Amino acid sequence: MRSSKILGLAVGLMCVAEALGAQALSIGLRGSGTFPTGSFSQTQTTGTTNTALIEGAKSGFGYGLDAALSVGLIGIYAGFDHINFDCQTTTCQSDGKYTLSGVTAGVKLTPFGGAMVRPFVKGGVTFNNLQGGYGGQSSNVLTTDHTPGYEVGVGADVSLLGILSFCPQARYVGQNLKARIPGVVVTTATTGTAVNYFTFDLGMAVHTPFGR
Repeated sequence: MRSSKILGLAVGLMCVAEALGAQALSIGLRGSGTFPTGSFSQTQTTGTTNTALIEGAKSGFGYGLDAALSVGLIGIYAGFDHINFDCQTTTCQSDGKYTLSGVTAGVKLTPFGGAMVRPFVKGGVTFNNLQGGYGGQSSNVLTTDHTPGYEVGVGADVSLLGILSFCPQARYVGQNLKARIPGVVVTTATTGTAVNYFTFDLGMAVHTPFGR
């Protein structure tokens, strides 16, 4: 299912590129190191059980895919993320992991740069889902709704062999996700819980020119 979505995304961007006579389409893979912030990384000590279901996340690792279509200095992009956060509290299930996955779409700006290094800034809307556990038991599964969030980031495309580039970037993702647990009344169901984090990505991309 994920493979078909990624393939469909790439084909769709190629069709748009040909229709617009765009400069380039890029598709890349990346690895991510993540650092949760705010309430997502904290552990509550109040003794309540339903006010802070999503908490205690630690740094983790993940992977992702990006596809971007550039038209001069302005581009549009779409991405996919799959991230495992470590967790050291009894909120997490027995394997000690939160797993986040979802997609992002937004705008990518490359205001200046030469043939070798092209810095960029980007911002987009995220649709992520988080899975974990509750009460330290693997049978108590926690999931969330796909509530919209946002991401902002900076990075650079460093050309290697013309059509290949090395792509370091840093992003901040902010979102409120609404927890769902079978048989548990969640008091944060209205506003959701802040699941915010920084991510530092290293990746490789292939650039295909159009309209030149």
